[in-house]
Amino acid sequence: MIIVFDAQCLLCSGWVQFLLKHDKRRVFTFTSIQSPSGVALLERAGHRVEDLQTLLLVDGDKSYQHTAALLRVVHQLGWIWRLMWVGWLVPAPLRDAAYRFIARNRYRVLGRREQCFMPSAEDASRFI
Repeated sequence: MIIVFDAQCLLCSGWVQFLLKHDKRRVFTFTSIQSPSGVALLERAGHRVEDLQTLLLVDGDKSYQHTAALLRVVHQLGWIWRLMWVGWLVPAPLRDAAYRFIARNRYRVLGRREQCFMPSAEDASRFI
């Protein structure tokens, strides 16, 4: 499973750091929307970098965004994180509206890096 994220976004980079710590089975690999591989995955899923306000989860031929991606990601982390699956009880239009609001305001509230997030040498093999 590949997670495409905004490496300049502090919230997105923090999410990736969280996943690096908690993905004990090493299910996920990562790429940024600023990289050629990230752009290619976005285009394949029908998105443009300029319009992206979500992380993208690519699982084989399928891709997920917004809360569908988020909930699928936490499901892979193990049983305690699967408790977040109660989020599926909230109708998708409401979940995704809240997600998009946070995504639209992520730079204003949490800030933006001038340079993209760089993984540690230990985690570099998990990035494409």
